[in-house]
Parts: sequence; structure tokens; C-alpha cells
Amino acid sequence: MSSRNPQVAVVGAGVVGSCIALHLQKRGAAVTLIDRDEPGRGCSYGNSGAISPGSVAPLAMPGILATVPHMLLDEESPLHLPLAYLPKAIPWLLRFVASAQPSRVALSAAKLASLHAGAIDRHEALAREIGVPELFVRRGHLHLYPDAKSLAKDAAGWRMRTHYGYRFQQLDRDGILSLEPHVGERYQVGVFMADHATIINPFRYVQAMVRAFAAKGGRLLRDDVQAMVPAAGGRWQLRTTNGADTASGSFDQVVVAAGAWSRRLLDPLQVPLALESQRGYHVQFQGGRDTVSRTVVLADRKIFVTPMEDGLRVGGTVEIGGLERPPDARRAAILERIARETFGGLEALQTTQWMGHRPCMPDSVPVIGPAAGRPGLWLAVGHGHLGLTDSINTAQRIADGMLGVRPVAL
Repeated sequence: MSSRNPQVAVVGAGVVGSCIALHLQKRGAAVTLIDRDEPGRGCSYGNSGAISPGSVAPLAMPGILATVPHMLLDEESPLHLPLAYLPKAIPWLLRFVASAQPSRVALSAAKLASLHAGAIDRHEALAREIGVPELFVRRGHLHLYPDAKSLAKDAAGWRMRTHYGYRFQQLDRDGILSLEPHVGERYQVGVFMADHATIINPFRYVQAMVRAFAAKGGRLLRDDVQAMVPAAGGRWQLRTTNGADTASGSFDQVVVAAGAWSRRLLDPLQVPLALESQRGYHVQFQGGRDTVSRTVVLADRKIFVTPMEDGLRVGGTVEIGGLERPPDARRAAILERIARETFGGLEALQTTQWMGHRPCMPDSVPVIGPAAGRPGLWLAVGHGHLGLTDSINTAQRIADGMLGVRPVAL
């Protein structure tokens, strides 16, 4: 480092970037957090709030190739690829299918398990530290299946959880109703992970992080970074839409945590990143938060149902459709229909819809660490649907590597 208090820019103020900024500040860096939007307004705003360290199985599992036609032709598929986007998606899709080889799946699971370790306790501690302990709820996650045959389709994922020490309890219909009495008849088999947790307002959680960061002297800049340019003395210059002078004009280190938009900054620097937008949707019911008391996963449909502060959130599905296509209202409508079919008491409630771009790597493993061949440039990109879960551990890895404690890449 060029000084005891390095000048660092963090590009992207979602949950990952905001957490990185806060942790670097604690370790003595002078940090500028930059985003074109309000902190937390991107992908972090609409996520389902699950802190899910047991999610060690990557998205691409053995046998995924056989599901590709279903992804293309079935609009209700939990993993959907619009046919018109297929030509653009082919390079990423080939890597995605290749990552489903058993040996690569095992490696991805090991990396994810390492990154997830200790996430629940660390989020609980952080929520207290930044003054929002009420947002952290540890009531477990309940995964629901129609029957034993449906559960068996996920057997590989549950074996991975067991391998990495995650405990769970299988429930019958009565066991499900003892935890969540409003679950409809479709679901007869449950798996309960009692130690998992939920953030019941992810947007407010990110905002609290940024307030704590700013209160201790951190600089927040609302601007759109267009380019990152190597400057004299091994520093980095940021060029922004508004042409603002970002702090001292250049930085010792830059962290890219810009989610699905990261390639726009990295491609001109010839930093390769096989990143795709994993477009996720949610429907928020205005009310109905008491429909469930914890995160409930409709596992056969890959849908998360969460009791948020301001209503019931039903989110999920994966749509590989890029950054430019408009949201597909049919995807959100599917979520709403399934929620109304599954839970009673939602009939009269109004809803809002949301779509966000979750940054996804083919093997589901984020890229965390220094950018090869670009001294002073750091990456924290590709967390998929686990950005909230892994935000704190990502921040610690970046801080350790940058400040010379333990340079760890993932």
C-alpha cells in the first residue's frame, strides 16, 4: 500500500459493495462509495432476505443439459431462457453446462461452503452494530415439496448440505402445519433448517450500513462510473458521467462490486469475466406478512416466500435474459398465482412487482480478489442469489487481501 490510510473507491453500493466499504473503513482505509443510484436500490432492494449458508449446491448440477429444452420452451420453468435471447446466451450457457460436471460441481460446492461459513452469526452481529437488530430474524428456513418423489429430485443438494455439516429435519404434513399452518394441501413433505435466518427488509439493512459508513467519515458519491483508467504511480482514475472529481482524483485501490453491470467496466481493461444477469422477480403483497413466520421455500418451484416488514414477499425463479430486455410481467404473474394457490388469505390483497439483475457466474461461484494483471484493482462480483448471505465474508476477504493480512481469492 502507498500509505497507512489508502484511498479506496468501491464501485457499487448494493449489499456487497456497501459491506466492503464499511469493512475497509474499519480497517483504516479512506473509502469513497460510488453508485449511480441510491444505495441498496439495485438487486439488493428486491431480494428475498434469506441468509442461507446451506445453499452450497451450484445452480448447474449434473443433468442440467437435459433441462435446456424445458428452459427454452416452458415459460413457467423456474430456470427460464427466452428463445430470442439464446444467440447472445450461448457462450455463457456452454460454460454453465460444462460447470455441471461432477468434479466441477464438487469444487464449486467446496468454495461456496467456505465463503458461507459463519454468515448467520456475522449478520446478527452486524445488524446490532449498525442499529437495526430487529431486521435479523433467526427462525429457520422451511423447504416444501409435494411428495417424497419431488424431494428425491433434490437429494444431491441435501447430501451436499450434510457433507458440509448443515443439519435439517424432514417433516410430514402435520410437521409442516405445526410450523406454518397456512400452507396449502399441495405440500406434504418438508425439510426444516432451524439455524437459518432472514433479513426482513434488505433495503433498510443496506441503508443502515451506509449510514454507519457515512457517520464515521466515509464518502458517498452518487454518480455513474463510465471507465477506470490506470494513472501515474500505480493509482486509478475514475471517469464518471457527471465528471465529478472523486475525492483526490485518483485512488490507490478500486473495488468493482457493480453486480451484473461489472463487465461494462472490466471488458475495456481486458479483465475477463463470464458474467450473466440472473434476472429475478418478486411480487410484494400489501399486507399478509403473517401468512408465514419465516422464510418458506416452495422447493419444486424455486420460490421463496418471506414475511417482510411491509408485507409478504414472493420471489424467485431465474431468467437468463440479459440487461437490456424489459421485465417480463408474466414471470411475476406466475409468482403471484402460485402464492394465491398455496396460501389462504391473500385473495383481497394488492401487489407490486419488481425485477432485478442478479450477477451470476456459470459455476455459481463469485469472483473475489485481485484482478490478474491489474495491480490495485479488486473484484467482488458474481454472487447470484447469495449476495446478502455472502456480503460480510466477501468484505472480510477483500479487506484482508487488500490490507495485507491474508490475500485470499475465490
